[in-house]
Amino acid sequence: MKRTELKRKTPLKAKASGIAERKPRQRKCDNPACDVKFTPKIGQKVCCWQCGLAIADQPANQKKARMAIDQRERREIKERREKLRSHGDYVQEATSAVQAYRRVYELSIGSGCISCGKSQAEIEAAQGWKTGGAWDGGHFLSKGARPELRLEENNIWLQCKGCNGGSAKYARKGESVRNGFRAGLIERIGLEAVEALEADHRPRKYTIDELKQITAHYRALLRDLKKQETQL
Repeated sequence: MKRTELKRKTPLKAKASGIAERKPRQRKCDNPACDVKFTPKIGQKVCCWQCGLAIADQPANQKKARMAIDQRERREIKERREKLRSHGDYVQEATSAVQAYRRVYELSIGSGCISCGKSQAEIEAAQGWKTGGAWDGGHFLSKGARPELRLEENNIWLQCKGCNGGSAKYARKGESVRNGFRAGLIERIGLEAVEALEADHRPRKYTIDELKQITAHYRALLRDLKKQETQL
């Protein structure tokens, strides 16, 4: 037997359920010359367009309007710039974030240059005058030769600017820096881990969203690390 759905002829009133019916809250018009109270819509501050025009020329409202316009323009400019950015821009941004974190972390635990083995005090005395400081987050396997490892923490270590920046200019220096880097890395993580890193050719094809997440993650780690240092 088919059941028929019971339909209520009159809607259930709020009082019948024991819930008091709520009335919309009213507000006073923002126009000082108007004492009208009205039920506003979202964001509505005046009761009518005439009152809106009446208070539009007030200095406080003009300042708010300029700020709102400036915020909108900045937001639009940011959105346009975001659309113009390439995948490579996001890769570079993520790389910089990982390098910055690794550099500050290694400095925080007292590490020296992984290539030449000099201490922080020695490097600061000799290279502290350099633009951007004396230190970099250097890649063991270069970004050009091994791009798949550019975001791997085990491939980024504290390196003085003299070793990191000058190694590509001179073949003999480049070789000595690479050999020193490898020897220093073996001391830190062991030969087996170094050989595993050298043999790792797995492709890493990050999406833009993944690169944004990596950037945000390492920037957050860097902020936390700097905060901890200030509390010591």
